[in-house]
Amino acid sequence: MEDLKIEYLPVDALKPYEKNAKKHGKKDIAAIASSIEKFGFDDPIGIWGKDNLIVEGHGRLLAAQKLGMTRVPCIRLDHMTAKQRRAYALAHNKTAELSSWLDDVLSEELADLDEFAMQDFGFLETSEDEDVLDDENSGSAYAQKAKIPHYEPKGENPSFAMMMDRSKTDELIAEIEAADIDAETKAFLVNAAYRHTVFNYRNIAEFYAHADATVQHLMERSALVIIDVNDAIANGFVKLTKTIQDLVEEDYQDE
Repeated sequence: MEDLKIEYLPVDALKPYEKNAKKHGKKDIAAIASSIEKFGFDDPIGIWGKDNLIVEGHGRLLAAQKLGMTRVPCIRLDHMTAKQRRAYALAHNKTAELSSWLDDVLSEELADLDEFAMQDFGFLETSEDEDVLDDENSGSAYAQKAKIPHYEPKGENPSFAMMMDRSKTDELIAEIEAADIDAETKAFLVNAAYRHTVFNYRNIAEFYAHADATVQHLMERSALVIIDVNDAIANGFVKLTKTIQDLVEEDYQDE
């Protein structure tokens, strides 16, 4: 096989594969476009044959069109047969789905990279990054389904300082307070500054395990934690009233 070489082709010269099995929604395309804007078009589109048929990269083409790009980087995959090309298109997309996230490492990385607005690339900017439920029928623009990470408490009870970092928030608020702007705008910006507070959800899970039922309820209402109630009961992480416990037991018996 020859070394792959990048060539730049007009967007209109590329032909999408009519049986492309990968679906690209508006949010997906917007996230890809944001990545291209922020970091550049660093992942060439794979093309095949004299018609420049797209093998992999349909989402990148749509993102390029959204951005008004006239040329995109491409690599030729003409060394493949027609069937190999079709099989590779499926394999390329499927293998990307097989890996999973290390939830605690992901949380730390997102917290440390908040200046990059990672929500633009498909990550939600609050605890919903990890703990969002499937809410497709709610009409929420941010609804999506994600795996809820399982943090097993180790018995430690962290301090509040260990659960959140307000350094960037406080720095921004000080800058806003010192700015020569009207009071209403200042109040709005101060409220917005709190979005930069970084939460450590592993430590929050530890604190939750030690909290009383009232605090646990309020933490759940604040989306600091979203739990699988049955799992939490089984592990003794949640304190329930006798009435709720009886209802849960009845539910188990009915199954």
